Amino acid sequence: MSTTTEHRPHADHDHRHAPGCGHVAVPHEDHVDYVHDSHLHRVHGDHVDECAKSGHEIHEGHDHQHGRDCGHVAVPHGDHVDYIHDGHRHSAHDGHWDDH
Repeated sequence: MSTTTEHRPHADHDHRHAPGCGHVAVPHEDHVDYVHDSHLHRVHGDHVDECAKSGHEIHEGHDHQHGRDCGHVAVPHGDHVDYIHDGHRHSAHDGHWDDH
């Protein structure tokens, strides 16, 4: 299933995310997300957006099981944890891994 990234501005966000800003930078498709207070922000013009896709995209053929000590960066994201793997953010969902 093809998904699109939603435009969800993060209100009242005075901090400017950029390399060296102090937040973890996560390459994500054609942009960089910044981990901030369990949210993933992406710079969008003169503001930041919550980085979230609409839809549900299963990462096919993903045999690796992410978890503590799996060797991939774990990023808190709302009510779950994403794992950075091969340029994607993976999240556990109903017995498979989703591409975020």
